[in-house]
Amino acid sequence: MLADDPAHEFGGPVISPDGTQVACWRESISTPTTPPATRLVVLPLAGGEAQDVAPDWDRWPGDVRWTPDASALIVVADDGGRAPVFRIELADGTVTRLTGDDGAYSDLRVAPDGVHVYALRSAVDHPSAPVRLDARTPDQQPVLLPAPARSPVLPGTLTEVHATAADGTPLRAWLVLPDGTAESFPAPLLLWVHGGPLGSWNAWQWRWNPWLMAARGYAVLLPDPALSTGYGLDFVARGWGQWGGAPYADLMAITDAAVARPDIDAERTAAMGGSFGGYMANWIAGHTDRFRAIVTHASLWALDQFGPTTDASYYWSREMTPKMAERNSPHRHADAVTTPMLVIHGDKDYRVPIGEGLRLWWDLVSRHGGDPAALPHRFLYFPDENHWVLSPQNAAVWYQTVTAFLDHHVLGKDWETPDLLR
Repeated sequence: MLADDPAHEFGGPVISPDGTQVACWRESISTPTTPPATRLVVLPLAGGEAQDVAPDWDRWPGDVRWTPDASALIVVADDGGRAPVFRIELADGTVTRLTGDDGAYSDLRVAPDGVHVYALRSAVDHPSAPVRLDARTPDQQPVLLPAPARSPVLPGTLTEVHATAADGTPLRAWLVLPDGTAESFPAPLLLWVHGGPLGSWNAWQWRWNPWLMAARGYAVLLPDPALSTGYGLDFVARGWGQWGGAPYADLMAITDAAVARPDIDAERTAAMGGSFGGYMANWIAGHTDRFRAIVTHASLWALDQFGPTTDASYYWSREMTPKMAERNSPHRHADAVTTPMLVIHGDKDYRVPIGEGLRLWWDLVSRHGGDPAALPHRFLYFPDENHWVLSPQNAAVWYQTVTAFLDHHVLGKDWETPDLLR
């Protein structure tokens, strides 16, 4: 037994080339008032205390590799909407950022001579491709290596939006702009909220791909609100146990900054998200009518129901007390929902069970007092999908339904049931 601490969990062990040490992450067990803190530690294989290799580095380590001489660790960590490669010297804890671009790196491999690091690099605007880095040069640009496919031609451009939260915290987001966007031709805006919630928009997404929406003329805002990784533990703590507080306020602040741009149409906006992003979509629906449409996928609706039924109830019990869950539950604000909603859920979803989608749908339908044919909401149900939509045919149904719903409510087009659902 190398490490056994009731206040922490350990994972991702990597043994040093000389066989004397093991590097791993150590994560404090969260409580309803304290978020987890993940640190990179090294343990002697002969037994002994864990050493925090970078005690002043306020980032959460991901992929970890040793240098051949065991003098340093090469790691990846979320950082400001990117996932750079870092080098950490074990002798003094010095942290050097090796990559100076907007990439998100993974699958690190250190050359046997320790001179180079090989990796896969993706970004919000580029799928994964192999690259080579110098193992010691800070803020470098990667050397692109031959890849299985050419880089795709994207139907737009990528930029950033910045804002300031009510408490003075800096906020940022990626903004995808479709081709042809200009002051004279402003684009409608989609606010996409990431899942997790401990995560960040920093890499290429095959499942939630903003460029498919850009190809249809939509600008896509990809923000990192409170609880997002890559901004330090205090940034996570701002939203811990109060999902409806700082995360919601941050999303509205960064949306305000986006729609203030002359190339964005502030009158044609929508919001969408999945999992925690779906939770936020539901919370948004009950707290503002600023959006013309909301898409909520695999979303949390009634937290008192979700907690005991999710496959990770043990973790959820650490997240919020029953009172906190009640205070932050979107279902309490069902009477305030006026925005048309597209509810999407898979029957085999065990992380966010189907009961959440069914209860949300009933709460919407039961409050509609008019002609059933005039119901503005829609429910897309996948009997054979889980928390993700994995089969290609179902993914096509997903995107066709989402775009039909948004085109109808945001762009004013007639509703057309997707051919795949007819």
